[in-house]
Amino acid sequence: MVKATLLFLILTIVTATFGEYEGNVRLVDGTSALNGRVEVFHDQQWGTVCDDFWSSNDAVVVCRQLGYTTAKRAVSNAYFGEGSADQPIHLDDVLCDGTESRLINCRHNEWGDENCEHDEDAGVECTNQCEGHIRLVGGSSMYEGRVEVNYYGVWGTVCDDGWGTNDAEVVCRQLGYPTTNAEAFRGATYGEGSGPILLANVGCYGRESNLADCSHRGWYNNDCGHNEDAGVRCGKTTSLTLFHQPSD
Repeated sequence: MVKATLLFLILTIVTATFGEYEGNVRLVDGTSALNGRVEVFHDQQWGTVCDDFWSSNDAVVVCRQLGYTTAKRAVSNAYFGEGSADQPIHLDDVLCDGTESRLINCRHNEWGDENCEHDEDAGVECTNQCEGHIRLVGGSSMYEGRVEVNYYGVWGTVCDDGWGTNDAEVVCRQLGYPTTNAEAFRGATYGEGSGPILLANVGCYGRESNLADCSHRGWYNNDCGHNEDAGVRCGKTTSLTLFHQPSD
C-alpha cells in the first residue's frame, strides 16, 4: 500500500513537471519554442483554442503563462497548422484583459462550448527574455550612448537608417529613463560598435515598451556599416533627498 501510494505521488509530480495538468498551455508546430498553435490541457487531454475574438491581450497572457516576456502578436486561422481531427477545441470566445496569469482565468465560453473548426485554431508569437534587451555604450553618462541590443546572447548595434525621435523615446522608456526631450543621434556619434549590426530601418510610433516591438527589417538584415550606428540621449531622472532635523 505504501509503495503504491509512493508510486502515485511520483507519477503525479512527473506529470505536473511536464505540464499535463488542468489549464496548462503549450505551443505546437511553431518554428521555435517561442511560437506555435496554442493548446490547453483540460480533462486529461490537450485541445486547441478557437480564434473567435482572439487578440493581442490573449497572446500576452499565453506568453506570460509560459514564462516569456510578452507577445509579439496573436495569429488566427490555423497560422501554425490545424490541430488533429480527433483533438477537441477546448475554448472559444476567449476575452483576456491582458493582466491574467493564466489563460483559463480569462473570460471564455464553457469548456467545449464552441462553433469552430480546426481551421480557426489560434496561435501566438512570444518574445524571449533574451531578445531585445538594450544598453547605452560610449556616452559621458548612463543616460546617453550608442544603442546596443541583445539577440539571443549576442550584443549588436542599430543602423541609423530612419532613426528618429520616436525611436529614441522607446529606447529611453525601455531603460526606465524619462522620454521628454529624448534625442536621436546618427552617424556613430558615440563611436562605432564592434559587434554585428542587428537592426536597421527601425520605425517606432513612440509608444512601444521595447525597441524590438517596433517595425524593422529583421534581425541581422541590413546594408549598413558601423559608421551609421545609432545613439540616443535621454532625460535624467531626478531625486530629492530629505534631511531630518534632529530634535533637541
